[in-house]
Amino acid sequence: MTLCLLALLLLLCCSVSSLPPPLPRVFLSFEELQASQAFEHYRISDKPMDYRILHMDEDQDRMYVGCKDHVLSMDINNITHGSLKVFWPASASKIEECQMAGKDPTHGCGNFIRVVQPYNRTHMFMCGSGAYSPVCVFINRGRRPEVGLAGAIQLVGEQVFFIDSRSEPGKGRCSFNPQVNTVSVMINQELFSGMYIDFMGTDAAIFRSLTKRNPVRTDQHNSKWLSEPFFIDAHLLPDGTDPNDAKLYFFFRERLTDNIPTYSLCLQNDIGGQRSLVNKWTTFLKARMVCSVLEEDGTETHFDELESVFLLETEQPKGLLVFGVFTSTSSVFKGSAVCVYNMADILTVFNGPFAHREGPNFQWVAFQGRIPYPRPGTCPGGAFTPDLHTTKEFPDDVVNFVRNHPVMFNPIYPVGRRPLVVRTNAGYRYTSVAVDQVLAADGSYQVLFLGTDKGTVQKVIALPSNHSLHEDLILEELEVFKVQTKGLTFELFALQQQLYVSSEFGVSQVSLHRCHAYGSACADCCLARDPYCAWDGLSCSRFYPTGKRRSRRQDIMHGNPLTQCRGFNLKAYRNAVEMMQYGVKNNTTFLECQPKSPQASIRWLIQRDNDRRKEVSLIRRSDRVFSTEHGLLIRSALPSDQGLYYCLTTENGFKRTMAKIRLRVLSDAMVSVLTDKRQSPWGWASSVHPKVLLAAFSPAETLAVQQYCKERNLQKKQQQQAQPPGPLRGDLAKLKPLLDRRKSRNRRNHLPEV
Repeated sequence: MTLCLLALLLLLCCSVSSLPPPLPRVFLSFEELQASQAFEHYRISDKPMDYRILHMDEDQDRMYVGCKDHVLSMDINNITHGSLKVFWPASASKIEECQMAGKDPTHGCGNFIRVVQPYNRTHMFMCGSGAYSPVCVFINRGRRPEVGLAGAIQLVGEQVFFIDSRSEPGKGRCSFNPQVNTVSVMINQELFSGMYIDFMGTDAAIFRSLTKRNPVRTDQHNSKWLSEPFFIDAHLLPDGTDPNDAKLYFFFRERLTDNIPTYSLCLQNDIGGQRSLVNKWTTFLKARMVCSVLEEDGTETHFDELESVFLLETEQPKGLLVFGVFTSTSSVFKGSAVCVYNMADILTVFNGPFAHREGPNFQWVAFQGRIPYPRPGTCPGGAFTPDLHTTKEFPDDVVNFVRNHPVMFNPIYPVGRRPLVVRTNAGYRYTSVAVDQVLAADGSYQVLFLGTDKGTVQKVIALPSNHSLHEDLILEELEVFKVQTKGLTFELFALQQQLYVSSEFGVSQVSLHRCHAYGSACADCCLARDPYCAWDGLSCSRFYPTGKRRSRRQDIMHGNPLTQCRGFNLKAYRNAVEMMQYGVKNNTTFLECQPKSPQASIRWLIQRDNDRRKEVSLIRRSDRVFSTEHGLLIRSALPSDQGLYYCLTTENGFKRTMAKIRLRVLSDAMVSVLTDKRQSPWGWASSVHPKVLLAAFSPAETLAVQQYCKERNLQKKQQQQAQPPGPLRGDLAKLKPLLDRRKSRNRRNHLPEV
């Protein structure tokens, strides 16, 4: 039985990881991004301070970032201009108590800002860990008042940003441990938080605070509700046209025996039960999110840890798309995947059967008993319960059912029941995601910006395919931080075409597109298949759907330059300039050929000098000849290796000649003469006829030698005119008569002066 199980795991590993991870077409380092005009970076200090983007206010063009002892208000147009910051450290006594408790003085005993939510038009509500003693304040983020005409006070002055209240306890609003994630949403000046409510980090809760009503939380120490959750995100989403039916969704993962990530729901107008679940949520439901690969034999490989979510709005409210990044905790293989969920499918699961444990093994089965009315999870005062105003009017059997049956039986499957992107054994895993819907010439595409655990950002586009998985292309990989880091947080502003990334070392702002990085030719722009870019007749530039399409060449679906780049010198790709290279017999020779894209495959062809038919043959890999990513390696070169080498690359069916190299192998005798230092330079040269020397060069090299000699002669004449020679001394004075006599003799075979 053990051997069978092991064989199954190995088979599963091989089937999932058989797909090689794709390579990015363009990789830009941190220094290359800084040299561009589409990148900004900001940090307070060189030390790690755990920056996290907490709120984006697109109406006021501000982004709020929390870090250790600071909160930042940044201009989303340029994060390095007009940034405001508030210094808010933990008290000295709290820091001392934290260190006495044995907590990390660098990453724990500080005031790490974890909650920044808008309270009204002029103030923000902010909470920090407070050195394991959470604390909250209000911040004034308005404008300085100025007196206008007729004595009217107008808020048109400069932006202000300062603490505008006394500190108040943050328990139930922010986690004690800054390494434990806290998610929050402000709705009608009430704060909804998902965090750990105690110092030891054992009591997790979804809590409503900062309210004039009674505070409400999840059922305490009830593993059916929450089992050691790690909170990811929270969003308020409508459910129909009635605002009372709007629901608050919390995304988190749990440490269960099956490690299935979960998705939870509660209502913003829930005030708890009358006799049971007093001051507890009475509309709390949760369902499993499944992200797995279905193999040909019917087995499923699960990616079972939710890392990040992103909500992409569409024209239809129920057409909302939820993108989730999942990783695998399996010891057999390491990988990550991106799954996409439809909001309509999510609502269907929450309206489906409830889960129930029964039998000797307490297995999950669908509940077959009577479901009380109103249906558990229904909003009071909504479209289905207009006569009920609060949850305290719910019957006792409804409240008791929710306490014992909060889990839905059916899982939430992704669109197509398969991941959009899968990476296994790639050397990295995805940890965060942001998505932009881009309109191209041949349709609309979803461009994914995926953060990796090595601190880079990949721009990925997934294309439809006939295979079991989508065909995804990595358009770019960007090194947005100088130091390799984990834990990236994203915010995408589609209107400004900007992506904002935060880590423990700072905040970076990067444009969504860099069309010039793909190359200066039409074929390179077309092969990139970037929906943001198109060939405009002169260069690869930004594509605008509303612009003139007559000269815009773009093909995202197929990426075929033969159909898009006619008339833009496609023949130049097949005719590379011939170059001469010399090798030494019985020594290693390397013929360099660097393809313009790592997504291209390389083939080497040779036209040998001793072949009278001048046929071009394919170079076969052997113990002596190796084809690498950067060129062709020839070990122990032989005279038979002489010939014209062609380096051909193929990308998406498009072929081009990247290099033509004519290889000449020098004999041992020639090498010994050239490298003999005992002979004078003119000694061996005078023994060889100049025509014999020039015959060893190609025509292009001969012209280059002649041009070089002319330039050298011109340079010598200019130097002689600028500085007249002084009197010769020493050995030069003795050699001058001999030199003059040699110049007076009329030799027919003068070597060119150098």
